[in-house]
Amino acid sequence: METSTEARWYIVHTYSGYENKVKTNLEKIIENRGISHLITDVRIPTEIVVDESGKEKENKLFPSYVFVRMIMSDETWHVVRNITGATGFVGPGSRPVPLTDKEVDDLGISVRAAAPAFSAGDSVKIKSGPMAGFVGKVESISPDGKKVTVLASVFGRETPVELDTASIELED
Repeated sequence: METSTEARWYIVHTYSGYENKVKTNLEKIIENRGISHLITDVRIPTEIVVDESGKEKENKLFPSYVFVRMIMSDETWHVVRNITGATGFVGPGSRPVPLTDKEVDDLGISVRAAAPAFSAGDSVKIKSGPMAGFVGKVESISPDGKKVTVLASVFGRETPVELDTASIELED
């Protein structure tokens, strides 16, 4: 096995539904053994999806996979490979293959939010809060997708109102 001197991203395959358990167990072992300088990060890439009712749901981008940033050595390979629920590293045979920086960027390993079910210019109905029942047009959506500015018609005047995305729905 090749030993590296810098931390690189590797992909660990897990049993279906064991991603969180593998991540939690690995983080405990890293802390207990004091090897955070060898295994520097453990992630399960997810995205936040907002459904039409405005509820947020977290979806795994790569089910059955956990991403681990580590310095590859016999010790770290052994620690990760023997976590309950992990079936092994992605790579030919038992040789883990590190991801390139471009691959890591392209895969979006950090948590990211998906776009809400509406966009600027859409006609929406406010379904909760003091403006419930009013209709307006989406003027803008925050970069994180959690807030929206709606131009609501109040007494014949368009009034900008900032709302949570969960408090509006597309008008039929």
